[in-house]
Amino acid sequence: MKNKRIILITGTPCVGKTSVSKELSTRINALHIDLAELVKKERLYSEVDEERGSLVADMEKVSKRVEEIVEKSKIDIVIDGHYSVHIVNPKNIDFVFVLRKNPKKLKTLMEKRGYTGKKLWENLAAEILDVCLSEAIEICGENRVCEIDTTEKTVEEVVNEVLRIIEGKDKCRVGIVDWLGKLEQEEILEDFLRNF
Repeated sequence: MKNKRIILITGTPCVGKTSVSKELSTRINALHIDLAELVKKERLYSEVDEERGSLVADMEKVSKRVEEIVEKSKIDIVIDGHYSVHIVNPKNIDFVFVLRKNPKKLKTLMEKRGYTGKKLWENLAAEILDVCLSEAIEICGENRVCEIDTTEKTVEEVVNEVLRIIEGKDKCRVGIVDWLGKLEQEEILEDFLRNF
C-alpha cells in the first residue's frame, strides 16, 4: 500500500511550475523536488547545450536519484519539471498537473527571462502544440493528467485549483486550451509559426 502521493507539475518554461510547486508543497506539507535545481546541484547532466544555454539532464541518473529521494520520503512529494513524466515510474504517479499559458503572455515572460532565438521559439512551439500535455497523457494516461490555464491567475489561485482537484472537489480535465485555434482566430498564428 502506497503511503505517500506523488504529484508532478509540468509545462513549458515560464508557466509557473516552480512557484506553484513550492506553494503547493507548503500547503500540503510535501517534499518539493525541483528537477532543474537537482540536476544543477548534483551535476546530473551529460553535457551543456551551448546553443540553448542549458544543461542536458542525464535522464537515467536523474531518475535513479529521484527514486532514492522518493523511497526515503515519509511525506507526499511534489516534483517540478518539464520532463518529470520521463523521470518517475508512471504507476507511482497520482496526479500530473500540466500548467499552460497563453503564448502571447508566455513570449513576453520568456523574453524577460532572457530566452532568445532557437530556445525561445522551440519553447513557444512546445506550448502551442501541446507537447507537455501530449507527453503526460501518453506516459501516464488521461485519467491522472489535469490541465490548468495559468494565464490570468495568481500562484495562489492556481494552487487552490490544484488542491480542489486533489481533494476530489473538482474534476481533472484536459483539452481546456486550444492555442493554435486562438492564435489563428486572432490572426497572429503566422507570426508565431514564421519563427519555428
